[in-house]
Parts: sequence; C-alpha cells; structure tokens
Amino acid sequence: MTTSDDGYSMPMRQPDPVRGGDTYEVPSINSATLLRGHPELRIEHGDGTIYRLRVTGRGKLILTK
Repeated sequence: MTTSDDGYSMPMRQPDPVRGGDTYEVPSINSATLLRGHPELRIEHGDGTIYRLRVTGRGKLILTK
C-alpha cells in the first residue's frame, strides 16, 4: 500500500461479503492524520450518534459509543 504525504493511502481491494466474489475498494488513512496530534476524536454517525476514537496509554486505538 502506498501512502501519500497527506496520510491517505491507495485503496485496498477486498472481497464483498454481500456480493460474493466481487471486490470493492477500501479507503485507508493514517491514524496520525485523522487525529492531528489530539488523543481523541469525536465522530458523528448516522442519526447523530457520537462515537469517540481515542488512543490508549499503550498507543492502541479504541472506538466507543
């Protein structure tokens, strides 16, 4: 996978579980680009539900509702 200077990567091809053998492109972004130096990010999804994406003390990502 090739990453550009802005942190985005070329999409990967993944099998589509709904369509069987068809594939689709999965976009990819570097977590540092997404978080922009912050330890936490709020994501509004769907009907306004807020999710929190945060970096743990061990440097892992966790997504909570």
